[in-house]
Amino acid sequence: MRAVFLSAAISATLLSVSTSAMAQPGAVDESADNGVNSVAASAPIASGSSDCSHGFFSRLASAYREDANPAPSDPNAPAPARRGLDSPFSSAPFPSAEWQLGGVDYAIGVPNENSQYPLERALACTPLGHWMQDNRIEVYGWVNPSANLSSSNFNAYPLSYATRPNRVEFDQFLVRVERLPDTVQTDHIDWGFHFDNLYGYDYHYTTSKGVFSNQLLNNPNPNQPIAANAGVSGKVYGDDPMIWYVDMYIPSIAQGMQITAGRFLSLPDIEAQFAPQNYLLTHSILYTTDAYTNIGVLTTTKLSDNWTVQLGVHSGDDVAPWNKASTASLQACVRWVSDSNNDMLYPCVESYNGRKQTYNNLQEFVLTWGHRFTPNVHMLTEGYRIYVNDQPGLPPGQAAQIGVVNYFNVELDPANMISFRNEWVKDEQGQRTGYATRYVSTTLGMTHWVNQNLEIRPEIRYEHSLDVPAYDNGTKSTQKTLLVDAIFHF
Repeated sequence: MRAVFLSAAISATLLSVSTSAMAQPGAVDESADNGVNSVAASAPIASGSSDCSHGFFSRLASAYREDANPAPSDPNAPAPARRGLDSPFSSAPFPSAEWQLGGVDYAIGVPNENSQYPLERALACTPLGHWMQDNRIEVYGWVNPSANLSSSNFNAYPLSYATRPNRVEFDQFLVRVERLPDTVQTDHIDWGFHFDNLYGYDYHYTTSKGVFSNQLLNNPNPNQPIAANAGVSGKVYGDDPMIWYVDMYIPSIAQGMQITAGRFLSLPDIEAQFAPQNYLLTHSILYTTDAYTNIGVLTTTKLSDNWTVQLGVHSGDDVAPWNKASTASLQACVRWVSDSNNDMLYPCVESYNGRKQTYNNLQEFVLTWGHRFTPNVHMLTEGYRIYVNDQPGLPPGQAAQIGVVNYFNVELDPANMISFRNEWVKDEQGQRTGYATRYVSTTLGMTHWVNQNLEIRPEIRYEHSLDVPAYDNGTKSTQKTLLVDAIFHF
């Protein structure tokens, strides 16, 4: 109920904005925003949201109105200090302005360029808001509903996260609290923390065994009709404290080292768990079936503007170290960016331990290549091989999946982008998707920024199983889907 209430409140606030203002987004902040990026982020805060004589909810409504009618940005405003190559893209409209680097909020040397969203501005007049500003602590989040029409009737998997076909879904209500270490400076050690709590249907994919996982793994939900729940176990909507870690930044090691300890996102992948960090509404099959989060310790070291090295140890994919299914696992990644900023390579051993399958004991090897044609056009290509050892019920040895996915992304204007995704996947023994078959899928989607607090993403997707029927509970070989979602930032 809390998520539904907040969604309704934010929606009502957004709807109070005049339609003429919503039809024309403002100037674009071309800085990175870790997937929660903004239009007109540099616009000055108008008096309404900063007038402390008004109440909290009045200031909150004023902040949304100001963002729908942004003042022109100052073309002469100095750019934030930065230690490294320039941002390769514009964000918005792309979900990030940076080449990917997992496990950290920003690459070392990239400044904190998060926008100040309405909630923080409304809090600014309060003692809590003053304390947060003094300590560089931020709080913000989003609400993400979606709707889909599908040729399947019972189950859309391995499409994700919209697994339940032909319905409106409440995907994500996320609250984020964080303090980002200042990695631009090089004269002192700094620290940070990050906490994300996710409520919604998407917890089905993000849950880590041993972290509130009973609501998914030990909750058959006998009163939920199978057709409505698409055969998915667990509570329909659940809560997952998805991310919680602390950071220490040490500038004296190479060109800076960041040590991350806690639960963090799986390092590789073009895609991410959070709606605003993705080029498209749905996820590729590659992403759907690989690792989501790790709990452990990770070091990220900047060797130069071109080279970054990551080394870590974790308890296995999507499992807590205190759970008996955990297995100590190594991870190692290297990111290289060319001097021209036009190419990026990111080979990554996401998880390796050589042990037998437990809960989700993946051995995962990933390579991502990014190429920028122009500042407005780039593509990202990812290939991987993942496997488990000695899966019960399957022949002994490696049960593997291989695949490749390509994203072709075009900025149409400062508030609009399109993304075209193609992929090929082979689940050799059916361990990852339930069917031993090859898949192909094609997806075309658009992101439209109405203003910095509202994104709308329509999408069309076609997918096909080449060897056996693998869709709609094994009854169809082809699936077609129309989808749309909205992301309300607060």
